[in-house]
Amino acid sequence: MFEMSMPWWEFVFRAVVVYVVLLAMIRMSGKRTMGQLTAFDMLLIVLLGNAVQNALLGKDTSMTGGLLLAATLIILNWLVGFITSRSKTAERILEGVPVVLVRNGHVYRDVLKRELVNRDDLAKAMRESGCSDIERVRLALLETDGRITIMTNEQKGGGSDD
Repeated sequence: MFEMSMPWWEFVFRAVVVYVVLLAMIRMSGKRTMGQLTAFDMLLIVLLGNAVQNALLGKDTSMTGGLLLAATLIILNWLVGFITSRSKTAERILEGVPVVLVRNGHVYRDVLKRELVNRDDLAKAMRESGCSDIERVRLALLETDGRITIMTNEQKGGGSDD
């Protein structure tokens, strides 16, 4: 139960490789992948876990190997958070930057298409922000976490217009 079938460093190596490759794949798939989980997204997460299980464990079924892998993945995740909180460059590479979807009522359809955002997603974000007309949208951003932020002309902020 506790005897591992391969050396401890191989578990760590496998975890690092799988983590980095999956992080890159998820990052390349776009912001909307991580923004709002649908039933399909949840299914993808479960299937990804199952798909990489053998890549992580090999033929090992020991409790020690599984716990070592879990600890390695948690540490890797913590390290990514630590690095991105201290380096703007790492944050931009790993998390991306917000993308402008709408500016001053003009919808950037090519950006919507590239970022896999449909008009219904944009309309929902507008409704949630209390905006019913695209012409009132000063700025709509696809945030790095997949949410859409809407700023209307009434939300200019800053000082007064007196």
